[in-house]
Amino acid sequence: MSKAEREFDIVVYGSTGYTGRLVAEYLDQHYGANGPGSDDAPKWAPKWAMAGRSQDKLEEVRDLIGAPADTPLIVADASDPASLEAMCGRTKVVLTTVGPYQLYGDDLLAACVKTGTDYADLCGEPGWMREKIDQHHEEAQKTGARICFSSGFDSIPFDLGVLMLQKEAVAKFGKPAPRVKGRVRAMAGTFSGGTAASLSATMKSIAKNPKLIPILQSSFALTPGFEGPNQPNGMIPEYDAKLGKWAAPFIMAAINTKNVHRTNFLLGHPYGEDFKYDEMMLTSAGEMGEKAAKAAAEMLKNPFGAKPPKPGEGPSKEERENGFYDVLFIGEMPGGESIHYSVKGKYDPGYGSTSRMIAETCIGLLSCDKEGGIGTPGSFLGEALVKRLEENAEIAFAAE
Repeated sequence: MSKAEREFDIVVYGSTGYTGRLVAEYLDQHYGANGPGSDDAPKWAPKWAMAGRSQDKLEEVRDLIGAPADTPLIVADASDPASLEAMCGRTKVVLTTVGPYQLYGDDLLAACVKTGTDYADLCGEPGWMREKIDQHHEEAQKTGARICFSSGFDSIPFDLGVLMLQKEAVAKFGKPAPRVKGRVRAMAGTFSGGTAASLSATMKSIAKNPKLIPILQSSFALTPGFEGPNQPNGMIPEYDAKLGKWAAPFIMAAINTKNVHRTNFLLGHPYGEDFKYDEMMLTSAGEMGEKAAKAAAEMLKNPFGAKPPKPGEGPSKEERENGFYDVLFIGEMPGGESIHYSVKGKYDPGYGSTSRMIAETCIGLLSCDKEGGIGTPGSFLGEALVKRLEENAEIAFAAE
């Protein structure tokens, strides 16, 4: 069966998990029978299905989110490669929230590549991502499978924020900014058990394979064959005189910076081969700001505390709805000029907003005309995804 003739547009694999349930709920409420009233309903909506390893749990979650009783359900298990390949053969795009991906993602990714099925995940595990690039990128180019890693808070706001800033820089100065700073101005959100499990799996993999350390440390871990200039460290608290605030290390920088450089790499270095980028989190001015920045740096040693959340756990509905984020990007030009650009999102960044981002990424992939391979939201969709997120996910992109 050709890709165009497949039964579904999108299959949400992991629908019974915490984040997968949020994605299924979003698709149902925005594009399904429970979406806008019939007079305002979109003329087109994706044909989607829920997938997981238990029929009973799929039915339970379907009913819990209020989806129609005839919502398609697919039983597939990470331990059963044949079931994964069969699932991939029925859909144009697989959206997977089943992580840690280094533990549960190998066979699904291989099945998508083999069947030419597009794929999006929420992976923030650069060691595994590099391994998959080395193993599958060329084959995905041949089969037409577009494999889109990191399609949530890590790393869409940062990937697309830099892309849009550079567009503004070229329009204003005639060339891209060789140095960009990503600075989180404000953020309210919590971690889930899935995030904690991914970090734990990464630390265990490092213990087993110390060769992963240089990959995890390098900003160019996801650009095989290309090594750019030394990058700003971003791991030591510093005072930013221009902003009048202290800056602390940002926990997501280790994955976001790699994805930003991969987008630049895959697009043919529109930001330049000498491009430098880092991310930090702003605190405040004065002694209190310095203390907060140093405390944040210390917390990175154990971000989840003594009792990390368990898989399946996450923020409450109230916490998700009250969450937000505000990221400033500063482009510095060789002549001393600068340009500011911001990305601001409503809802908890890691879950309320992430579930919207990955869903809209998959819908965007349905009309994407880029060739296959292992890429990023920025390299595959770019400004088209910016438009989707502004229209549907309550994320604002703007020059300042």
